[in-house]
Amino acid sequence: MFRTTLKALAVLGSLVAFAPAPASAAGETIHIPDTRFSFDGIFGTYDRASAQRGFQIYKEVCANCHAMHLLSYRNLRALGLTEAQVAAIAATVQIQDGPNDEGQMFERPGRPSDRFRSPFPNPQAARAANNGALPPDLSVIAKAREGGADYLYALLTGYGDPPAGVTVMEGMNYNRYFPGHQIAMAPPLSAGQVEFADGTQSTLENMSRDVATFLQWAAEPELEERRAMGIKIILFLTVLAGLAYAVKRKIWANAH
Repeated sequence: MFRTTLKALAVLGSLVAFAPAPASAAGETIHIPDTRFSFDGIFGTYDRASAQRGFQIYKEVCANCHAMHLLSYRNLRALGLTEAQVAAIAATVQIQDGPNDEGQMFERPGRPSDRFRSPFPNPQAARAANNGALPPDLSVIAKAREGGADYLYALLTGYGDPPAGVTVMEGMNYNRYFPGHQIAMAPPLSAGQVEFADGTQSTLENMSRDVATFLQWAAEPELEERRAMGIKIILFLTVLAGLAYAVKRKIWANAH
């Protein structure tokens, strides 16, 4: 319940503080392509292998700027990672803890129960390292952006040279799917940037799909359970309605 409340607040905060300007402000409507993820539709499920690769990309690339405060390392078990793998991943970071018996703060290796470590100690440090821009927390970014995973995939693959007649402001980058088409974040992914243990080619499209899958899972880890429960409830209500109708016919069979 507490985790759900935190997620709801984070979504609201992301929408208010970090929501991009409406596309209508630029006098056009931006059409986000349908990427067709495995989790689309009422029977869709997460591609665990893709989500694991997405986490690897987040850890090696995105985590340099973006935090995920609502996730703990132990949550990665839901992606199919073993306890040993999760413990090893957590131990690669240093977490500030304390105070100790001498009243001093200290650093220790991360534990599975720790939240994902933030790349910056505070928002001011994050802005200072990014030319005044505050990188949004990615915990629920797939729910905080209209279009969800489709928008994230489009954004990551939408960088390019501006068309003729379009001037990009200093420090900005052209992206055909970002409202206004000018975004402060430089292209974060490039082909061959990450090496996957399963042999998957690290093309821009593959990496963007994997990151979008991971971020969708992070924002909605209970999606599969909720859908399964919904299907069970519909089946139960269907059977119940059939029984109720049969009983009604039986009771009123001899009525004139």
